[in-house]
Amino acid sequence: MRFRVKHVTEYEYQERVAQCYNLAFLVPRNTDRQQCLDSHIHIEPFSAWSSRNEDYFGNTAFHFEIQAPHERLVITSESEVNVDTQNAAQRLDFGISYAQALELLATSRTTEIREVKEFLLTSPAVKLNDDITAYAKASFSPNRPVLSCVRELTSRIYEDFKYDPEATSVATPLEEVFAKKAGVCQDFAHFEIACLRAMGLPARYVSGYIETLPPPGEEKLLGSDASHAWIAVYSPSEGWYEFDPTNDKLAADQHIITAWGRDYFDVTPLKGVIFGGGESPKLNVSVDVTRIEDAAELI
Repeated sequence: MRFRVKHVTEYEYQERVAQCYNLAFLVPRNTDRQQCLDSHIHIEPFSAWSSRNEDYFGNTAFHFEIQAPHERLVITSESEVNVDTQNAAQRLDFGISYAQALELLATSRTTEIREVKEFLLTSPAVKLNDDITAYAKASFSPNRPVLSCVRELTSRIYEDFKYDPEATSVATPLEEVFAKKAGVCQDFAHFEIACLRAMGLPARYVSGYIETLPPPGEEKLLGSDASHAWIAVYSPSEGWYEFDPTNDKLAADQHIITAWGRDYFDVTPLKGVIFGGGESPKLNVSVDVTRIEDAAELI
């Protein structure tokens, strides 16, 4: 499936900003199931300097700086991307067992296994504790296919946790998310990653977009799509598989990946340093994910 993605971030400052330095992860990355066909980022006011580089995890990192005084900053990212679904459903009940996965992770000396082990470690937003480990254990048994275990864990998080944008902030620790059983996609992704790492499975945070569809008979509203987060878990000899605990599903062709890392703080869509600006700038974000279905549009 082919999409156009438009992501607009606008800051309005109470006072003039003298200069700013920023890092953005807004360009969809190329993966086994996704190809970024075109991408442009427009900055207003005009940036004095910008560059695209590949970060440690292979994501496209866009750096820019503005050295002229300004009271408003608008970052518009527009991309065209082709997305396929995962070929994972048939593996959920017929792949390697959880015990086999742990044994391969412990004994294999391949470069791939060595590299994925960094996703077993705690990270700034993903800390483990006994309560999280106990919650995770309920979905895992040695002889059960490991991906089937992960699928059950994903469903349990969906059923046990409530989506509530008012319940948490970007700084809310996992133990509070677990206590409240509420949060947003970022929280649910961090929680599932913690569960998987507690069970000895490498897991990473995936940042991107998900296409939302309007109710039957209604038109889709501009800006109604959203940034999204989900997880990927590594199964030895099978590879990485993406699960979405917010929607209780395998990530499919409506899930568009921009970046992945250990947790949200590795792939924050936009962060930076400003000089001036006053307190509490006004922030507006809109996302449009549009299917390209007309063949004429592909020319």
